[in-house]
Amino acid sequence: MIELILNEERYENDIRALLMAFYHGEKILARKPENACVSGRTKDREQVYQTMEAMYVANHLNLTLKNNEGQVLGSKWIEDFPKDHTAGKNCLKTALYELLSEVTGRTLPWGTLTGIRPTKIPMAFYDSGQSREEAAEHLRRTYKVSEEKICLCTKVAANEKRILEGIDKERSFSLYVGIPFCPTICLYCSFSSYPLDVWAKEVDHYLEALFKEIRQVSRMVDQSCLTTVYMGGGTPTSLNAEQMDRLLCTLEENFDLNIAREFTIEAGRPDSIDLDKLRVMKGHGIERISINPQTLNQKTLDVIGRRHSVEDVERAFNMARQVGFSNINMDLILGLPGENSGDVERTLEGIRRLAPESMTVHSLAVKRASRLNQNLELYPPAQQEEVNQMINMAWHEAEAMGMEPYYLYRQKNMAGNLENVGYAKPGKECLYNILIMEEKQSIVAVGAGGSSKILYPAENRIERVENVKSVKDYIERIDEMIERKHHNFPKNGIFEKRT
Repeated sequence: MIELILNEERYENDIRALLMAFYHGEKILARKPENACVSGRTKDREQVYQTMEAMYVANHLNLTLKNNEGQVLGSKWIEDFPKDHTAGKNCLKTALYELLSEVTGRTLPWGTLTGIRPTKIPMAFYDSGQSREEAAEHLRRTYKVSEEKICLCTKVAANEKRILEGIDKERSFSLYVGIPFCPTICLYCSFSSYPLDVWAKEVDHYLEALFKEIRQVSRMVDQSCLTTVYMGGGTPTSLNAEQMDRLLCTLEENFDLNIAREFTIEAGRPDSIDLDKLRVMKGHGIERISINPQTLNQKTLDVIGRRHSVEDVERAFNMARQVGFSNINMDLILGLPGENSGDVERTLEGIRRLAPESMTVHSLAVKRASRLNQNLELYPPAQQEEVNQMINMAWHEAEAMGMEPYYLYRQKNMAGNLENVGYAKPGKECLYNILIMEEKQSIVAVGAGGSSKILYPAENRIERVENVKSVKDYIERIDEMIERKHHNFPKNGIFEKRT
């Protein structure tokens, strides 16, 4: 455990994020000076490994890192600490980064950047007419980002800008449809997912509620502004073929899907895919699906709770090709328990043989509510250097398959403090992924756990309208979920007036 003692709470999250990046997996306990631990232990007798003090006094900031015996490991003194919050945050993070680098002997690939959307920085440069080189120098000088991540970040932002050309982001919206059921719950998962063997009897009741929300939402929006549709979860292909057909028919009856630029369905788990479901989706004009092995190493599949084989992945992929799908994405997770670079190399070799049109590469994120987080002693996190090596292997393999990085985001508690990257062949990118990750467009979400994000560009703000996560609550409170949208959706712009 690391104790964080500070008398200025404004910067707690910034300090905490950098500490977590340098000391991955360590618990951070923030306290005011008067509540500091005594004798190196908390009230619950937990051992304090190190103490980070951040004391702001008379426009000066003093950062001090001590070991559990009170010995000073390093310190930084900042005179005339900026009063402006943004300038102060950058100044503090730079000093803290330098201090932690000196103490640990390490640097971070993303430097002082801890936010989830680093591409927003170069994108702002491009939007103002500045060059990729100018954006790169800003990342290098202000945030101490490594050269490889500068190259990745500026390249992704350039591709995003190209792909988004011509989209009226202020007037348009995308539709997200949530199916929260899965064959099983994976070790690392914290999404609103429900195992199908337990919830099978509730699926039709859930769909009835979902259909009601779809019908009502279709009356609240200007359908001519629909850009993309994305069906995720969970695993949408947990539905049987008849249920999937009813859902797609309901969407077609209530939205003009012909005007949407893309419709993606997360087929996700190979053990949820069969020919009947694939034919139903193809029959409704779905062009893009995602088949997600996460790894092609059987021992890892068994550890993470996937009840399918490597051969099942290949079978599902080949069935999709047989039915006629020509835009297939595959998701991988790097840093899974017990995996090394050799395991990742075997997975990448298998992906190359299948030859999907796109590949999304995730660094494992240890989510608070996941079984993985609750059993970290059994599954210690991979080291940053090895995960970064895996990330670079995936990048080179993607380029060898003719793919370009086109979207990027980061999460808390990621293996190696790294990133998730989507790669795609030209013209096969997922537009929805860019729009939602870069918060470039309003997202209308239906289904349990759905989070609608309504953009107000002129005011530089986003309003969120949340649906409950529980399937049971969603079914019982569907009228309330609909009323939330009636009440919170704007009555102009892309949304029609309430009738």
